Amino acid sequence: MRKKYIPGVFTFTPTLDLQLNGKKIESVWHGPLPEEAPTLIFLHEGLGSVSMWRDFPQKLSQKTECGALVYSRLGYGKSGELELPRFLNFMHHEAHQALPEILKQSKIQQYILVGHSDGASIALIHAGQDSADNLLGLINEAPHVFCEPLTITSIQKLRENYLSGNMRKSLKKHHLDIDTTFHSWADIWLDPEFAEWNIESSLPGIKVPQLIIQGNDDEYGTSAQVDAIARQAGGSVETCFLDNCGHSPHRDQQSQTLEVMTKFVRNLLVI
Repeated sequence: MRKKYIPGVFTFTPTLDLQLNGKKIESVWHGPLPEEAPTLIFLHEGLGSVSMWRDFPQKLSQKTECGALVYSRLGYGKSGELELPRFLNFMHHEAHQALPEILKQSKIQQYILVGHSDGASIALIHAGQDSADNLLGLINEAPHVFCEPLTITSIQKLRENYLSGNMRKSLKKHHLDIDTTFHSWADIWLDPEFAEWNIESSLPGIKVPQLIIQGNDDEYGTSAQVDAIARQAGGSVETCFLDNCGHSPHRDQQSQTLEVMTKFVRNLLVI
């Protein structure tokens, strides 16, 4: 029988010693343990990390009374170094191999994926496979399912800003090796062959409910991404478009994003 979780009472906070390929995975846990409540698993954006989520995971955990696991993928944050060269299908590797291993090591039972940008794409790929048996639902911000010209143009501008030094300085505090982190990511997205990247084949296999949050001012993707998911996903899809919001709803419109995510999770858990 599941132990009753009392909000605000933490008798034990798990110390996670997560590793992939013998390398440390930076992780933070909030709220109840896996045997007490479902777990929210946060999958960060292409240049994200544990610290770049700020306090949002903890707030969502408190409002939903779910546990929350936040981790940095290899090559990000304070996690171990990334193996190079990186391959064009790196998101499939994260979805099919890395994430299942994280679930196993964390002893996570029922879970909900909360993905942002690249992390949202990883969540979609993972959810489309048969082995995602204990997955309850998906919450995705600014997901990508195919490569748009707008995305490429914006990443090109991003690289110019990075090379000028301003962006590098702001990102450096979040990553151990910011130059490798940045270039290994940007080089993939700007590779001419990556223009053909497409994960729409994963969508029909997704049987769980989804919530998609998209900023109307997103400089890295358009509503065509959301439309493609809503049209092809095997499960129900709820969408939320936010004004005065760019690529990061949990930062640009935190209150609204927190509210709609909390409502979705609560409805999900009473189904």
